[in-house]
Amino acid sequence: MTYVQFAILGLGAGAIYAAVALGVLLVHRGSGVVNFAYGAMAMSVVYVYAILRSDGNLNVPIVGAPVMHLGAPLGFWPATLIALAYAAVLGFLCHLLMSGPLRNATTLARVIATVGIMTYLQATAALRYGTLSTSVPAAIPQAIIEISGARVPRDRIILTAVVIGIALALAALFKLTRVGLAIRGAAENEHAAAYLGWSPVRLSALTWVGGTVLAGVIAILVAPITSLDPTIFTLFVIPALGAALLARFRSFVVCVAAGLGIGMLQSVVTKLSVDFGFMRNLTGLREGVPFIVIVIALVAVGASLPGRGAMAEKRPPPAPSTVATFKIPAIVSALGLVAIIATSGGWRYALMTSMVTALLCLSLVVLTGFVGQISLAQMTFAGMGGFMLSKFAEGMGIPFPIAPLLAALAAAAVGFVVALPALRVRGVHLAIVTLALAQGVEEFVFKNPHFSGGFSGTHVPAPKLFGLDLSVNAKGGGFRIAFGVMVLIVLTLVAVAVINLRRSDTGRAMLAVRANERAAAAAGISVVGIKITAFTLSAFIAGLAGTLLAYQQSGGNLSFESFGVFASLALLTSAFIGGITTVSGGIIGGVLASGGLLSFAATKWITGYSRYELIVGGLGLIVVAIRQPIGVAGEIIMNLPKNRRARRAEPPRRTSASAAGARPAVLQTPELQGGVK
Repeated sequence: MTYVQFAILGLGAGAIYAAVALGVLLVHRGSGVVNFAYGAMAMSVVYVYAILRSDGNLNVPIVGAPVMHLGAPLGFWPATLIALAYAAVLGFLCHLLMSGPLRNATTLARVIATVGIMTYLQATAALRYGTLSTSVPAAIPQAIIEISGARVPRDRIILTAVVIGIALALAALFKLTRVGLAIRGAAENEHAAAYLGWSPVRLSALTWVGGTVLAGVIAILVAPITSLDPTIFTLFVIPALGAALLARFRSFVVCVAAGLGIGMLQSVVTKLSVDFGFMRNLTGLREGVPFIVIVIALVAVGASLPGRGAMAEKRPPPAPSTVATFKIPAIVSALGLVAIIATSGGWRYALMTSMVTALLCLSLVVLTGFVGQISLAQMTFAGMGGFMLSKFAEGMGIPFPIAPLLAALAAAAVGFVVALPALRVRGVHLAIVTLALAQGVEEFVFKNPHFSGGFSGTHVPAPKLFGLDLSVNAKGGGFRIAFGVMVLIVLTLVAVAVINLRRSDTGRAMLAVRANERAAAAAGISVVGIKITAFTLSAFIAGLAGTLLAYQQSGGNLSFESFGVFASLALLTSAFIGGITTVSGGIIGGVLASGGLLSFAATKWITGYSRYELIVGGLGLIVVAIRQPIGVAGEIIMNLPKNRRARRAEPPRRTSASAAGARPAVLQTPELQGGVK
């Protein structure tokens, strides 16, 4: 087969990339939201269609929804119309969420909400339809035709034509019609559009519904030539976001050209891997193409990327300072030590998991909580630390604790490199970069058997210090107290360091950069230096946690499955719900994490909870993004002064400030609101 033939074969995947990218772009033009859940939304539409075609059942991905039996399997048009009706409802519900309670939310809250939607739809699809690939009946002819001597399926050409036609139609809609011009106007100034009689909310609803239906149409056409399962379709959003970035979130024509180009380039890379021997060992190179494209896009157009809605955003979540005392860390550490000694079996292992995850959450507190840089690749840094630990300890014989420190420094070096694209963008665009990085490193590095040992994993020697065995597994079964104490010591030291960082001049500079980069630069703060410092320090903490995870998992046999894209998303979920701007929030995030104390208790006490854990997490993420964007710990801290005053004072009068619902003056200080004194 020639390279031309491979490029044409790549049009199938390119068509779905382009279609999802068009939907992402359409919604962004109408609402200002970059939807990370678009791949999952398209996947759910295809599942509804596939079940209607195979069984004649209307089985929507909603937990508890009844399955409607419509008789015999449906044909193409009835199944398509019903599936697209579901797509319209799904798009409208997402519009209500984003244009209602999250309309003026922070960028982080919006990203979190779309990640919550993604998690819910993926987990529900896995629960209702299973995780195995599902076949979908072909909707368009798949006969072989010959183009320039290359034999290719006809459906690739038809799909390409359909997607290009949709892109041209959307471009004409936005340039030649009043509705399109109104959406463009609302994207620049919602108030001006409202003065002219256009409702920005209705325009947003139109783009959400239209974008979801569009993704559903192309997904139904593409599904027969790709694998339909909850994971693959969900991750289609990553190359689609790369295509949207290349189009600067503006041009539909450039967007579809980029999406098709990514699909074709991936297919050509597959051919190159076969033809050139040195490329055969580069596993995952095909999946790394979107990340390369996104980085190129940032270098080319990063400075001109739009930031719609920036003026309407709320302040970032407050990052309260704490009193410079060692009492609280000492008390918490003492309680942790008692818990390690008092527990056993699964409870002790869950406690260890919570502590390691809390350390990972602290890496997000530094990067996202203090500096406002949204990272969806923290588990990538952790994985780099874990696998480099194996290289240093097993391959080079470097002893503990030097090996884990070197591994954490290696992860910090990766964080330094990743910080360079962050100098061009921030907010949701940086989230796109780090998400693509997570997938690219997972496929290209972590799944490479020469680096990670492949599916069999890689060995990590047990840690020993002065003859003391610090491994996780005890002789005769169970888990060692010594390992738990080691994790507790590391967590305590890092927590104290992060607390001191928040109180330092560097910490205040970080908050200033988070609040307003231009104002911070005008005040003499090195924005570049702060971002690089935050990324490097955050990656070091994550890499340190990755080494502990390597020691913990299977007694030192580390697998790449622990550091994938969805692991990074799950970590962000735990950190955000716990409170991503405080150290206490990081600790709570560890308790809430999958496999942690709360998860283990729920699994033990609630029958069947493990099947619904991801669904509960997705819904919880959406609720917290709406109701408590400062997280559990933030809400507790914000209410502490009020509670103390209420205990000391007499019952307040109706005319008092507290009766009127006034917020304590201490909460209005610039430092607590993310600024500097």
